[in-house]
Amino acid sequence: MGSKRILLTGGAGFIGTALTRRLVADHEVVILDNCHRNALRASGLLAHANVRMIEGDVLDLDAMRDAVAGCSAVVHLAAIAGVDTVLKMPVATMKVNILGTYHALEAAVQAGGVERFVDFSTSEVFGAYAYNVREGDVTSLGAVGEARWTYAVSKLATEHLAHNYHAQYGLPTVSIRPFNIYGPGQVGEGAIHRFIVQALKGEPLTVHNDGSQIRAWCYIDDIVTGILSCLTRPEAVGHAFNIGNPRSVVTIYNLAQMVLSLSGSAAGIRFVDWNKADVELRIPNIEKARRLLGYEPQVNLEDGLRRTIDWYRARAAAA
Repeated sequence: MGSKRILLTGGAGFIGTALTRRLVADHEVVILDNCHRNALRASGLLAHANVRMIEGDVLDLDAMRDAVAGCSAVVHLAAIAGVDTVLKMPVATMKVNILGTYHALEAAVQAGGVERFVDFSTSEVFGAYAYNVREGDVTSLGAVGEARWTYAVSKLATEHLAHNYHAQYGLPTVSIRPFNIYGPGQVGEGAIHRFIVQALKGEPLTVHNDGSQIRAWCYIDDIVTGILSCLTRPEAVGHAFNIGNPRSVVTIYNLAQMVLSLSGSAAGIRFVDWNKADVELRIPNIEKARRLLGYEPQVNLEDGLRRTIDWYRARAAAA
């Protein structure tokens, strides 16, 4: 991929900051973000000559049009996410995720010249039980009234939007379903983020119910590699991809034990009741990404946790 101007909506977040770091040496990166969660601020990237920050909102179509102008690629990361946030703001979740994605797609079509549009969906579209799931497997909308599934429904809608903008308008779209991303620089919610912060403070790690929920965890560098392949590979257009690491599978209880061991914490685990909807099993099949993107996760869970703990510890020491 030659030098491009690439728009990242929600680019000040965890994944956007890591993606910016990989792009910035060779490309101009435009970031549109309301800075609600801002990992970019502490990264040093804002001072880079190739980074242009626009503080704005995806609900503002005019701001979106201005941001897309002159860009040859869009990575649409902006969304309301995180279980706790979604439970508190279910209406805003649907509004931002659906209308914000519509604005991004519409602006890309109107601008012309957008060679690739990467939309971020979620592995939550597979519902509470998802073992070895493929992109073509049946998705689960979840019960109406369970706020958690509001996020999944909104993201599944954006996948349909992206696919249909490709089918009707010829916009080269790709959808990504990320599976439990973690790593240095994470902001907001997430089990690994919470566990490491608690461990380094000497606080007990809080585990929902008995911790038997099973997840596959993907290190941040691996998902960034997957995004770059979606931006560059012609085979990606018109498809959705599971991006995760099916080899890094663990129960939440054992994950907490790993964090305690690797961080040297003796704080232990505190089990808390969680009576809301939860994902009990989530492991992706990534054969399609392997075949069409050449995607292969490189960082195993123990190594990724060590790197992440080291980063959090260094940040705490510098504070």
